[in-house]
Amino acid sequence: MQKETLQQMLVELPEEVNVDSLVEKLYLLDKIEQGERQLARGEGVPHEEAKRRLDSDDLS
Repeated sequence: MQKETLQQMLVELPEEVNVDSLVEKLYLLDKIEQGERQLARGEGVPHEEAKRRLDSDDLS
């Protein structure tokens, strides 16, 4: 995660912050960035394939 991303997040936080909520948000942002990096490397499942899997309950 980029320092700039963290700084922007801190600027947008209210004065009083629930630590659990903060950790959850950091975790979510990290997972989103991981997914974006995977997509940039050509990894992942194409949208149509994901839809087909969901429609057929074939989640493997």
